[in-house]
Amino acid sequence: AARSRSLFLWDDGRPMRFYLRPGLAKLRVAPLVLAGGGRLCRVQEPGAVLLAQPGEAAPDGAVSTEYVTECVERNQRLPLEPFLLSARGRLAFTEAEDAALLKAVRGQGTVRVSGRALWIELERSGLTRHSWQAMRDRYLRHLRPRLYEPPQTDDPAQIRGLFAAANREFESTESESDSSDVAELPTQDGVGRSPGETASDLKTGPEDSAFPDIKLQRQERLKSTCSSSSVVGQVVKTMEQFMEKFAVDLFTVTQAFLKNSGDVEATSYFLQTGQRLDGYPVWSREDDLELQKDDEHVRNKLIAKFGAENVAKRIVFRES
Repeated sequence: AARSRSLFLWDDGRPMRFYLRPGLAKLRVAPLVLAGGGRLCRVQEPGAVLLAQPGEAAPDGAVSTEYVTECVERNQRLPLEPFLLSARGRLAFTEAEDAALLKAVRGQGTVRVSGRALWIELERSGLTRHSWQAMRDRYLRHLRPRLYEPPQTDDPAQIRGLFAAANREFESTESESDSSDVAELPTQDGVGRSPGETASDLKTGPEDSAFPDIKLQRQERLKSTCSSSSVVGQVVKTMEQFMEKFAVDLFTVTQAFLKNSGDVEATSYFLQTGQRLDGYPVWSREDDLELQKDDEHVRNKLIAKFGAENVAKRIVFRES
């Protein structure tokens, strides 16, 4: 297609004005700007787009010269924001690119994230406009530190609030992915309870008769709830360790605990492999809804799926 002669015109028809200091880059870019209807300024003027080459020191607000060449190649005027340069002359990462990085890295182990192979793969896939070195640096220096911000509290109510938020997130995105996929942990969980629901809402008759030890387990669990600050501190410490070990965020770790009825060893194995340590499937929202039904046939199906011991543990976990 013929190159547009109005490529560098604003929506109101005014020509875009660019400033680029004299040099080889200007000699290369100037014909492209002029052919597309743009203008070049002799000095930096208010409202003019300041162009700079990637890699050179650039003031705030400078735009990469790649903006011009990319517009010409695509034969359309592109938004300026994705081509903004940082103070060191690098292309700035957009929010969309940051989100894409976090999604791509989720579930990858620390060793893989710190190495080269993963990032080279992401560069080849065209995940962002940046080199694999730049993506790795962005994640390790800027994005990952933001993930490792555990709850700065020993208040059990706030810890439980985190789990409640995870539950509500699951209920709103129920059955959107395969529960075996670690990369999609936030879309399901093993516990679902609406804000107004309490433990008393669960059916208790049949499960008490089917599992005689449940009452005793409930009593023991009530004695050892997160009312103790030392217990809460250990929970937070364990979450921190998992976040660091598996390079995932706090919400992902929380979801993994919910899927595995709070079992630390099973959660660790699940974050690493995407599967249960004992070979059974992880709990889903639908399974928990089934668990609440006063139906012996349904309960037997759950026992066949998860095992009697896991069903008993799940009942206790839901009430904790």
